[in-house]
Amino acid sequence: MKIPTVAIVGRPNVGKSTVFNKLIGKKVSIIEDTPGVTRDRIYGTVYHNDYTFRLIDTGGIDTQDDTFNDKIALQANIAIKEADLIVFILDGLEELNQNDFIIRDILKKTGKKVIVAVNKLDNLKREENLYNYYEIGFTTILPISGEHSLGLTDLLDEIVKNLPKILKQHDQEEKIKFCLIGRPNVGKSSLVNALLNEEKVIVSPIAGTTRDAIDTEFTYNKKKYIAIDTAGIRKNSKINEKIEKYSVIRSIRAIERSDVCLLVISAEDGIIEHDKHIANHALEEGKPIIIVVNKWDTVNNQNDIKTFTKQIRTEFKFLSYAPIVFVSALTKKRIFTIIPEVEKVYENWHREIKVNLLNEVIREAVLLKSPPSYKGKRLKITFSKQTGTKPPQFTLFVNNNKLIHFSYERYLENKLRENFNFEGTPIILKYKNKND
Repeated sequence: MKIPTVAIVGRPNVGKSTVFNKLIGKKVSIIEDTPGVTRDRIYGTVYHNDYTFRLIDTGGIDTQDDTFNDKIALQANIAIKEADLIVFILDGLEELNQNDFIIRDILKKTGKKVIVAVNKLDNLKREENLYNYYEIGFTTILPISGEHSLGLTDLLDEIVKNLPKILKQHDQEEKIKFCLIGRPNVGKSSLVNALLNEEKVIVSPIAGTTRDAIDTEFTYNKKKYIAIDTAGIRKNSKINEKIEKYSVIRSIRAIERSDVCLLVISAEDGIIEHDKHIANHALEEGKPIIIVVNKWDTVNNQNDIKTFTKQIRTEFKFLSYAPIVFVSALTKKRIFTIIPEVEKVYENWHREIKVNLLNEVIREAVLLKSPPSYKGKRLKITFSKQTGTKPPQFTLFVNNNKLIHFSYERYLENKLRENFNFEGTPIILKYKNKND
């Protein structure tokens, strides 16, 4: 049976994201006292007693003339259409206004069950004002406080009372999670849209539109994937620093919970230093990386792939193992190349090497090029074994781990890459004294 969907809607700054985060039990939506912070649909799963449902947080619907309002309204309307039930959030510290009644009219036309939750009612005196909100025209009205977690159990009870019972299930099916990282406005959201062939996230030419990390599940060649679109990581932004700080943290968390990272670069803008800093976030987490050059349609000479590849290899020497794909989200050219690369580097991230093969490659590498001597002493490698995956990790037992030189370590890594397929994934070499 399909898991039912519940949408949270309301005008800006009524506390939708706070309520959403409390109901799903973790911080997914950005919370900030600035109207319009949540612009995209954010999804989460709620388990209450023996019930399971998907919860959608939406951007605030505002009738004022604003650059993003049309798209926010579109996202909210899509969420409303997806929903089996709607939670309409009102601000208990303010009187009903024009926006509330416009949203009321939209919801009435759907014919769907609507629960009104009057937020920010965190004391008895405020709760007495609850009856003022019956003017909105819905029968089920509950007092809550998202910030103080008051009335949320009653809200959950009311929600599940109107939904079919689905027992909580743990999905054991493997899903590859990949996130798109990069500077603002390099086309990450457009790439997600091109991959999904539908508007799951807002796409806008104004830098910084996606502030949350948005998970979207889809199937490709009968395999399940989760695409995580992240906010662009901005360098030393002066614009609303608090929100930008949240966005960077959210992007880093998206990297942490991803299996694969797609570093998106704009062919139009070229490579800048900050692209390297962003890649470093993924590298530090040990994630496999694919370099995606987007907006390739803006390049006049389409045969310049070799030149651009050479430039990438020069600028990203520390990512020499990362595959590069050239795509255009706008024209969807070469979009089909992305998912096979994701699957390939994911497999390499999990790759395990048999002990005898590993030791054979290390022995041959040492025979071809002996370790350099240091103060009359030379490194000796007696045995090697794989001690981890995600990323692949190898422990080399040596006579003295203080004799390791970074150039020889790089040589050994290159030899491992020559003999085994570790394209896209970092590998870790550790050294242990044999007598330890």
